[in-house]
Amino acid sequence: MSSPASSLLRVRRQLLSSAFSALSLRRFSTSSLLDVSGESKENATLGQRPSFIHPTAVVHPDAVLGQGVSIGPFCTVGSSVKLGNACQLYPGSHIFGNTEIGDQCVLMTGAVVGDDIPGRTVIGRNNFIGHHSVVGIKCQDMKYRAGDESFLEIGDNNDIREHTSVHLSSKPNDKTVIGNNNLIMGSCHIAHDCKVGNNNIFANNSLLAGHVVVEDYAHTAGAIVVHQFCRISSFSFIGGGSVVSQDVPRYMMVSGERAELRGLNLEGLRRRGFSDTEIRSLRTAYRKIFMPTDASGGGIEKRLAELELHEELACVPAVLQMVVSIRNSFAEDRRGICKFRSWSDS
Repeated sequence: MSSPASSLLRVRRQLLSSAFSALSLRRFSTSSLLDVSGESKENATLGQRPSFIHPTAVVHPDAVLGQGVSIGPFCTVGSSVKLGNACQLYPGSHIFGNTEIGDQCVLMTGAVVGDDIPGRTVIGRNNFIGHHSVVGIKCQDMKYRAGDESFLEIGDNNDIREHTSVHLSSKPNDKTVIGNNNLIMGSCHIAHDCKVGNNNIFANNSLLAGHVVVEDYAHTAGAIVVHQFCRISSFSFIGGGSVVSQDVPRYMMVSGERAELRGLNLEGLRRRGFSDTEIRSLRTAYRKIFMPTDASGGGIEKRLAELELHEELACVPAVLQMVVSIRNSFAEDRRGICKFRSWSDS
């Protein structure tokens, strides 16, 4: 039997542990960190709330911390880290390497940002990095050589959800880039040297291989794969489960196990404010390029040239942008465009 003294000590430890856990949960609950006392996120900035560093967090004395930061239990902040004002690190999140994070960013439990290798990771303001995501870590490219510098730049207002991976560049003269206002849903992968623009939506399990370029306002459905060096142009849509091995031109929709053109992204164009006149012109141009009445009327380059000289269509900027997008995909260092296939051929 245990002695009365040891029993009393055990009870005290249990009470202390329960109180510690309850305090941590209250201090780092979603409501308290993301909506401080019901106020807007902007009110959680400099001077509105004191900084908090949990006693179990490991924060290097050389790290630069902004004002009003919250660093939860069992977090790690490395020696070369610069953390902006009002950033919030949930329990068990970590920041390593030469990493700079802007104001009002949130790292959820298990998130890892930065890596202890040469190079730099720079993240803008108001970004959300979800549970167990890894952002700014060493790439998975055989060309990478240990000791080379690697870089990642992320803009502002991005929502990077749980279990997503974003890798550093593979070479010191390149960088992985993500712009502003992107929604990157759970379990996505953005590989080394990718260039992602602004206002894109990647649904769950969207996988981008190395050197992929995604322009602006593109939308992917779930479980898609994009081959290395492909370009996903602005206002395009990729159907769920697609394997994209060539470029997706501007304004177009692709789908399929080997993704093929399926027409224009009409719903996406309407949502982005394209006028009825612009959409009608784009549909007419699309038919002239991919569904010509005279199949023996020459190749795609001839049809593109005819569009540029068309009396009406050549006056519509959206049409000319589509023509340029298609033509650029046939440059020597590009992969061409996804093949055309009508729905009736499916």
